[in-house]
Amino acid sequence: MTGVAPRPERPTIDELRAVCQPPAVRGRRTAEHWLGDLYQRRISLHVTRVLLRLGFSANAVTWLMIVTGWGSAAVLLIPGVTGGAASAVLTQLQMQWDASDGEVARWRGTTGAYGIFLDKVGHYSVEAFIPIALGIRAAGGAGAVADGRHLGWTTVGALLAVGVLLNKALNDIVHVARAHAGLARAADDAATARPRAGLVARLRGLARFAPFHRLYHSVELSLLAFAASIGDQISGGLDVTRAVTATLTVLVGVTVVGHFAVITASNKLRAG
Repeated sequence: MTGVAPRPERPTIDELRAVCQPPAVRGRRTAEHWLGDLYQRRISLHVTRVLLRLGFSANAVTWLMIVTGWGSAAVLLIPGVTGGAASAVLTQLQMQWDASDGEVARWRGTTGAYGIFLDKVGHYSVEAFIPIALGIRAAGGAGAVADGRHLGWTTVGALLAVGVLLNKALNDIVHVARAHAGLARAADDAATARPRAGLVARLRGLARFAPFHRLYHSVELSLLAFAASIGDQISGGLDVTRAVTATLTVLVGVTVVGHFAVITASNKLRAG
């Protein structure tokens, strides 16, 4: 994006809000994580203002998001509650950078394909690494894996990671399919995403009462890992982490099948 008029080097929060958080951004149906509405969009403008004054580019902030997210997976290799707590904290910070990189891009007028590509790489990799780390925790930690013990749990973690990636990729595959078919980008609204009348529509309606399909973002995964680490501390073993890992793996299979069915039953792949 080019041709943006020069903007103040030291913007006020109100000036930043007008440019960086327009209704088109705050009103998106799927792109805003619940943390944004809960608190991060209230904080992010203050963080963005500091980043702008320090001279950070939007892509540099995205790299902060990526490295922080990778760190959230890496610290899960620390045994006990310490690793779980550190991961949960780092994913919160990851999402804060994720909010600010777009704001920096909108303020500087540097939104472009490279930044979007980096953002996708960050989210895909982090949301794969956390399940893999969770599988290692379930196996007893890096030492147990090195000794060849409980390797079945690393396989479960890897299967969970594949399921998370496939579920995430389905949304992007829609855009690729439409582009190859010469269709415009699908509207990000409820009418386009809603399945037409039938069994899929009824099942999707029931899913809102048990929205387990929302558990596979880095934030939710790290919070579950943290909660499991507390359970393990209380029980004196790894049963809670193992139960959480196994349950998530089963549920991600259901999620992928349901996601695929909803997409094919909706207007996402149709002209108009």
